[in-house]
Amino acid sequence: MTTLPSRAGTKGVPRAARERQVLAAATEEFGRHGYEATTMAAIATRVGVTKPLLHHYFGSKQDLYLACLNPVGDRLLDAIRTAMAAPDTGAPPTPLRVLNALFTTLDGQREAWFVLYDATLPPDSDAARRAASYRGAIDDLAAAGTADLLHAAGSGDPLDADALKYAWRGLCTALVRWWVNHPDQSPEAMTQRCARLFEAGRIILSTGDRST
Repeated sequence: MTTLPSRAGTKGVPRAARERQVLAAATEEFGRHGYEATTMAAIATRVGVTKPLLHHYFGSKQDLYLACLNPVGDRLLDAIRTAMAAPDTGAPPTPLRVLNALFTTLDGQREAWFVLYDATLPPDSDAARRAASYRGAIDDLAAAGTADLLHAAGSGDPLDADALKYAWRGLCTALVRWWVNHPDQSPEAMTQRCARLFEAGRIILSTGDRST
């Protein structure tokens, strides 16, 4: 999680460095509080600049949100695609590879997940459409992955795959939310935890099958 001092200095900071400070602070603010509750004034105060300077650098609040969203969405998509590529022999199962990719990508800026999955974006805005585009691309990857898993398990029902896709999205969001509240947990520790939970779930379900 990125935490900036309340005053990062107001003079003598190169514009590129200042923009990076703003984007880090804005990503955390949008992720923590949502688009609707986040203000340009709050972001400016965190970075130690004036609100007019913030508007000069990034334009409107929506423009600043998009400047935060686009790199997050691009990084997540690239990471998921790489994780879903044909694995080497002995590699972890696809779900664990994808989760590890998510945790690794978000490490240091965990709230960024909630910039992408923000329910407070103004309907029919450029921000909402762009976020929906990223979410749709991630859902498409999830749909392909879940369909493959179900096919391997002997299920060909497309509604099973659709239901599992939504469950997977909810699981990822819940895990990231838990992770935000446990900053001491590394991406590797989170991946290992998920592996243990998956194995426990498998054992529980198989035990239930034998008892019926």
